[in-house]
Amino acid sequence: MNKKLNDIEKYRKDDMKSRKHDNDDAYLDFDRIKTEQINPDTVDIDSRSTTEMLKMINNEDKKVAGAVEKALPEIAAAVDIITDRFKKGGRLIYIGAGTSGRLGVLDATECPPTYGVPRGMVTGIIAGGINAFGTAIEGIEDNAEAGAADIEHMSVSNKDTVVGISSSGHAPYVDGAMKKASEKGAATVLITNSENSEISLTADITITLQTGPEVIMGSTRMKAGSAVKMTLNMLTTASMIKFGKVYKNLMIDMEPSNSKLWARAVRMLMLASDAERSVAENALEIAGGNLRKAIVKIAEGTRFEEAEQKPVMSRGVMREAIQRKPARGRQSKSGV
Repeated sequence: MNKKLNDIEKYRKDDMKSRKHDNDDAYLDFDRIKTEQINPDTVDIDSRSTTEMLKMINNEDKKVAGAVEKALPEIAAAVDIITDRFKKGGRLIYIGAGTSGRLGVLDATECPPTYGVPRGMVTGIIAGGINAFGTAIEGIEDNAEAGAADIEHMSVSNKDTVVGISSSGHAPYVDGAMKKASEKGAATVLITNSENSEISLTADITITLQTGPEVIMGSTRMKAGSAVKMTLNMLTTASMIKFGKVYKNLMIDMEPSNSKLWARAVRMLMLASDAERSVAENALEIAGGNLRKAIVKIAEGTRFEEAEQKPVMSRGVMREAIQRKPARGRQSKSGV
């Protein structure tokens, strides 16, 4: 066990001793947190058949999209802030403990290969560090100082957006991180499944996903976690679109790093430029897998050296900047 894990275990043991004599507030919080209530529709799930259990879970999952829909105004406001900070050279930093932290790390990890952004532009921090991603180290979420220290370690500035994720809205680790981020001048967004949470007092924007009691009481990796995952998808997808990483609905800065992705890149090039497959394959090969460069070259009939100098090769929005010639060759069935 490395030093960080040793420190975490020591904190957990010391904290558990203190909480044996000082946990009345925690119980009061549970009474107010909807995700910690008993779900009346699943109280007999342990006596049902396998199919009946799954139907219960599926019925509860149907409520997730509705909860996200109700929060769309706040999600939109967060997207606009994130995009504005991106354009100033800032980062999107997710931070959370347990399941919340893992979901943030997952979303951040998928951004570089999907949108070709530098690693670090979207970052996920999980309480306890990378060891906590595969091994549950839940006790660390009670340490506000650790959250503040992790934000300090990231050298957060007023160019960044910090998104704290806490299902209950009361995790001290996230609260400490959000307060430190606010001190640094970062924009702060809270994603929670609980109304009127303590951390919301620190956040510039609070996205409340009211998914209600879980199938299994308190198991927020279920509906609550699904709603958070959908919201994180929205934050990064919409921000990347506004940042110019999407042309029409094609991820034009995707990294074609394996055969499947290369084939996808060829198909996207065909859709974007109305080129035949052989033309698209050749253009992508010459462009070294740079889909954006290949699109500009085919659409405008320019040499690759000229295409590389186009404004859209940097952060410009392709739809606004590209001057396409009349479609040549086959017509796309999709009408793209």
